[in-house]
Amino acid sequence: MSYDTQPKASHFVDGAYLEDTAGERIPVIYPATGAEIGVVYAATPAVIEKAITSGLRAQAEWAGMMGVERGRVLRRAADILRERNRDLSVLETYDTGKPLQETLVADATSAADALEYFGGLAGSLTGEHVPLGADWGYTVREPLGLCVGIGAWNYPTQIACWKGAPALACGNAMIFKPSETTPLCALKVAEILIEAGAPAGLYNVIQGAGAVGGALITDPRVNKVSLTGSVPTGQKVYATAAAQMKHVTMELGGKSPLIVFEDADIDNAVGGAINGNFYSSGQVCSNGTRVFVHEAVKDAFLARLSERLKGVVMGDPMDEAVNIGPMVSDRQREIVMGYIAKGLEEGATLVSGGTAPKQDGFYVEPTVFSDVTDEMTIAREEIFGPVMSVLPFCDEDEVITRANATEFGLSAGVFTRDLTRAHRVIGKLRAGSCFINSYNDAPVELPFGGVKASGVGRENSKAAIEHYSQLKSVFVRMGDVEAPF
Repeated sequence: MSYDTQPKASHFVDGAYLEDTAGERIPVIYPATGAEIGVVYAATPAVIEKAITSGLRAQAEWAGMMGVERGRVLRRAADILRERNRDLSVLETYDTGKPLQETLVADATSAADALEYFGGLAGSLTGEHVPLGADWGYTVREPLGLCVGIGAWNYPTQIACWKGAPALACGNAMIFKPSETTPLCALKVAEILIEAGAPAGLYNVIQGAGAVGGALITDPRVNKVSLTGSVPTGQKVYATAAAQMKHVTMELGGKSPLIVFEDADIDNAVGGAINGNFYSSGQVCSNGTRVFVHEAVKDAFLARLSERLKGVVMGDPMDEAVNIGPMVSDRQREIVMGYIAKGLEEGATLVSGGTAPKQDGFYVEPTVFSDVTDEMTIAREEIFGPVMSVLPFCDEDEVITRANATEFGLSAGVFTRDLTRAHRVIGKLRAGSCFINSYNDAPVELPFGGVKASGVGRENSKAAIEHYSQLKSVFVRMGDVEAPF
């Protein structure tokens, strides 16, 4: 089956598509052409209320099922996603502009991995028996209740499942609000979950911008908020959730260091830097955009990087030969071009790229700056586009200090043949998701998340279970109760 870019309706609530055109009109723009290819409408108060009430009803039913039953539903959904990978990948490309070459292997497949992994865990979520001499206790792992997921626009299918899969495995319901920039993909996730056997209302998708998100996270019936987004947005959402003591997971931005030592395999280091700066046209929160290269190999690194950049194929993202697509929006292109201008103004050396091609769509050339210093704007602020900053260094302690001199702490990478040094340096870098002789791998089996301003909590792996469930402790006295009177 193929997926039309105009969805059957704007929302998927209580097991079916739901339309309410009274909400604000949200155009669906194809980033490769700038053309409007569909339209959805922001959720009205009536749609939000139906999402909440149906979610509460479904959650009670779902939590009453055995974990293995819940797991079967998630695993069936994973199988359906894999069967329809190509159609879902085409839809992801329409939604985001990312090349089909990329979406075929990185989006619906990652979403399916999450559903399969947490489906496998669902039956294992037990408590423990605690012997206390003649008495004893036990713990019970319980769901939180109704969770809200707020997605970003760079990985709409993946994020819908990175949040939904652990939530559902633990017995929760979820209302997911995709970014208004990429509204299409999450609707298909919701549809597939119903097809796989999830109760109606268990995973609802509603559209809208900040006002809709605000209505969800301030509703007292919502127990948990999980956001993927920018640090400023995260700070607002975190504060709002804290006012009602809601559980939170915040997966926010980064300005991550990628360190290339003098003994690194240069080709692998260049490959890591390419993956950490230009995949998804640089629109990845964990990107290693500060590439610290040892002075002894800086020239060799830049020469090999320039050679590899000759392999860039920019164009129609539906052409599987294309490996660089557009920015997600005209606004994002403007932001990126503003940073490139700032880099030139502040004295960085432009090695390659730096322009927006004169063509339809929101394209920016992969851009490399060398001779970047720590205080330059392009080395301090998250750009979220295909802009790499290369910074020279000569000493291990020096580069660790410089790498840590940021408010962010999402990711970090080290390239070296000396594994003792690799572990030593990684141990000193203040980041949550780290890489040795690689960059930007995100297997569902490993926790993903940041420290400092980059976030709170973890997604994926067994660690996510802790963020979508809570423990109840029960003390059992086997004898008489002693009391002072």
